[in-house]
Amino acid sequence: MFRGFVRELYSGPIAPQLRRFVAVGTFAAGVQMVLLWTFVDWIDLHYLFGAVIAIEITIVLSYVLNNAWTFQADRKTGPIEYLVGLGKTNLVRGTAIPIQLAVLGLFVEWLYVPYLVANAIAIVISGIYRYVLDARWTWG
Repeated sequence: MFRGFVRELYSGPIAPQLRRFVAVGTFAAGVQMVLLWTFVDWIDLHYLFGAVIAIEITIVLSYVLNNAWTFQADRKTGPIEYLVGLGKTNLVRGTAIPIQLAVLGLFVEWLYVPYLVANAIAIVISGIYRYVLDARWTWG
């Protein structure tokens, strides 16, 4: 499965779109990691609560970037259309929050992985789910 995904990044019919989605996701993941670190280590929030806030902020950031760049052929431009798209991506990505939090909690509590490393793993796992739903429903 992973080999097929990597192959699609380079030569598949949706390769340019998939590469852009991964680039936006990588940037947003970096922002999410910095936010999570700030919430946990500076503000002293519990890592799961901090993750929820960081995830929601990056959902909005990802929508703005994906709408402008990744899915530019299907870009939402009117105010109503833009807000409907933001609502759709929030639903899609919102359904990925329990997946990401479950993976994060499992790795931290049961496998004793540091929370930032566990969050990175959770982002990758939930990212595949998010791409499929966003590409088909939000901009499809």
